[in-house]
Amino acid sequence: MNGKNRIPKAVIVGGSIAGISCAHALIKAGWKVQILKKSTSPPTGSSTGAGLGLDPLSQSLIQSWLSKPQLLLQSTLPLTFDQNQATDEETKGRRILTRDENFNFRAAHWADLHGLLYNELPPDIFLWGHQFLSYCTSEDKSSVKIAARVLQTDEIIEIVGDLLVGADGCLSSVLQTFLPNFQLRYSGYCAWRGVLDFSENENSETIIDIRKAYPDLGKCLYFDLGSGTHIVLYELPNKKINWIWYINQPEPQLKGKSLTMKVHDEMVRKMHEQAEKVWVPEFASVIKETKEPFINVIYDRNPLERLVWDNVVLVGDAAHPTTPHGLRSTNMSILDAAVLGKCLEKWGLENLQTALAEYQSVRLPVSSKQVLHSRFMGRLKQGLTLPDREPFDDPKADMPDNCQELQQKNIPFFNDVPQLIDTTRKPI
Repeated sequence: MNGKNRIPKAVIVGGSIAGISCAHALIKAGWKVQILKKSTSPPTGSSTGAGLGLDPLSQSLIQSWLSKPQLLLQSTLPLTFDQNQATDEETKGRRILTRDENFNFRAAHWADLHGLLYNELPPDIFLWGHQFLSYCTSEDKSSVKIAARVLQTDEIIEIVGDLLVGADGCLSSVLQTFLPNFQLRYSGYCAWRGVLDFSENENSETIIDIRKAYPDLGKCLYFDLGSGTHIVLYELPNKKINWIWYINQPEPQLKGKSLTMKVHDEMVRKMHEQAEKVWVPEFASVIKETKEPFINVIYDRNPLERLVWDNVVLVGDAAHPTTPHGLRSTNMSILDAAVLGKCLEKWGLENLQTALAEYQSVRLPVSSKQVLHSRFMGRLKQGLTLPDREPFDDPKADMPDNCQELQQKNIPFFNDVPQLIDTTRKPI
């Protein structure tokens, strides 16, 4: 078969949100896909999994990949409002700094969203327990050959495809083949985080009190700013509350490739004590009742100059690790996948390099600016130094110049929809 008649094949390294979103987008574009996953089985979900926010465009794209689009609404909650407020550590008094009542995101639990997308894919496209090792491109650059280790047997196998997609996260092995010394950048702070499951105790004093203290919980993305610290709070489906608490500190020493720190009982006890000092008691109670809180060390990376090398393309956190303050990570991953699929469909296999060049030209300027703006928002809310301005480090002080900059909608390209993407189908 010639290039116009045969079905092209992509090998995707990584099966998180970015990888399975790419699988959906490429299958819709007429491609065969194979996903390499180092883990030996599909994730089953965990109560300690992270919450995330989906913007309207991501909602629409996900629904276009689902056989029952209404399932997305059933597994998410509205985030109609984006509210920033300041808490005085001494008095526990609070005041609203800014409130956007047209936010229109939706809150999802990572495991729920992943399961929704995973269950719609053919199971035979996943190669579980396969670790990406290396790749090489054919002399005429018409194909790529991927070497992978089967972890159960230690066997090395080879897989041939037309395209290699690196969707393997911020510590991407695919990226390291091109830029082995390109490091992540520590933000200056870490995040305690957790998910409180109150499904069996929804009328407890803690839940009643937190709803009084945060009356729009269930439809609002709350940011509370303290002195050199801030928290995020919002409700997730199935009676869960997601919280994140950012704390400035020197970069910790991590073991292995995980950006999540293991914690012990004494660390948790001290964290509980500090929460009572800094935050309103209603929020401190939520933290204290959360089982298995953990620490994420917050990194991003200076933007890349390219996302494509011959028949290799990067998507999601492999392309643009970002701090979480702009709610961009998942949304950028989903849009990367959609744009890549549209470019491949538009140009066909015979014009693969043109398709990949267009993907890079559409996504690189957007993701680069969003990464840098998210970095700026994190430093602003954490009271860290910024050029040409005094840091925000006093919840009692006025900050009229900075208030609007706290809003999510100020991130570059917030409402941008690439021309390649069909938005005639509105979210259900």
